This record gives sequence, C-alpha cells and structure tokens, in this order.
Amino acid sequence: MHLTSPSFDNHGPIPPDFAFARIDPDTHATLAGNKNPAFEWGGLPDGCLSLVLVCVDPDAPTVGDDVNQEGRSVAHDLPRADFHHWGLVDVPPHVPGIGEGECSDGVTKGGKSDPPGPPGSRQAVSDFTAWFASDPDMAGTYKGYDGPGPPWNDERAHRYHFRLYALDVERCPVEGDFTVQDVRAAIDGHVLGEAEWTGTYTLNPNL
Repeated sequence: MHLTSPSFDNHGPIPPDFAFARIDPDTHATLAGNKNPAFEWGGLPDGCLSLVLVCVDPDAPTVGDDVNQEGRSVAHDLPRADFHHWGLVDVPPHVPGIGEGECSDGVTKGGKSDPPGPPGSRQAVSDFTAWFASDPDMAGTYKGYDGPGPPWNDERAHRYHFRLYALDVERCPVEGDFTVQDVRAAIDGHVLGEAEWTGTYTLNPNL
C-alpha cells in the first residue's frame, strides 16, 4: 500500500498553511492556516475493512524549561518524545484520500469539538489538549487535526510522520474521547499493512 500527499514533498518542509503556527518577525510565532494536508492512498491489502491515519512528531522536548523563552534555546541533543497531532479512525477503505482543509481549516481556540472528516470516521483527542491545559485563552479538548507548532527557539527541526494503517476491523476498538495513544494501542494485532509520508517544520528562523 502507499500514501502520498500533493501538499508537500516526502521528507520536505511543510508549508505554513498546514501548520498551527508560523514565524512572526515581531512575536516569534503567530497562528497559521492550520489546514490538514491532502493525502491520497491506494494498493490496500486484501481484507482491509477500515483505515486509520495518525500524525506523530517524535521531536517534542521532554523538558520544557527553555521552551519559547527569550535568550534561551532548546538544545538539539535534549531527549525527545512523541507529540500526537492527529488520529483519524474508521475511514472506509473505498475512500481514496482526503482533501486539503477537509478535516481542519484554521485554528479553533479551545479545540474542535466535532471536526469534519470522511463519512463514518471518528477523530481522536490530540496532545494539544494537555499542552494548553494551563492556558486560559487556549484550554479545551482538541480533537482532529492541529498542525505543527514547535518551539520557536528549538535547535532541531521537527519531523511529522503521517502514518496510514489498513485494519482488519470496520471499527477501531476505541470509544468516547479516545486519544491517539489509545488508537495506537488498540490497533495492535489488527494491522494488515501500513504506509508513511513525512514532513519537516521549524519556527526557528536560523534553521
């Protein structure tokens, strides 16, 4: 099976239209277009009953002391961890892809409560929910796609792995306000095939 995107090249930079934040010369960063990229797929394995699409950034800092702090930087060699940006489940296998902005078009402060998607699909709670929990202007439950917004003083450009999974079940075994981590655990043992498309993004003008 294969996964491609007309929105950006594989392993190339993601345009700001598909990011949560973009570079601002006065404030370092400001809200961006936050459209979901377009994706196309095919060559699904026999027996595929549904699809799952996730987006994971493996370069999130594990220590936040220096994040977005004037006069400081997030060291390139700081240990990193996964930050989950998107989890889309129960996509029917006859759906050939997703258009730009079909699931997200702009930043919704407090999160999208019922994000659009392919008929029958459901969307996970992303890690933006925990990230903004203590921010009174942004706090809420963030479901669906929210794009790249790495620290503007990070010495490392972040990678964003979009992974498509073909499952042998029609409905992903998660319920309620499930997270992307819940999805990744639930599909274990149900994956018939997978494909990946990767982009990079930075808010550091020196990179």
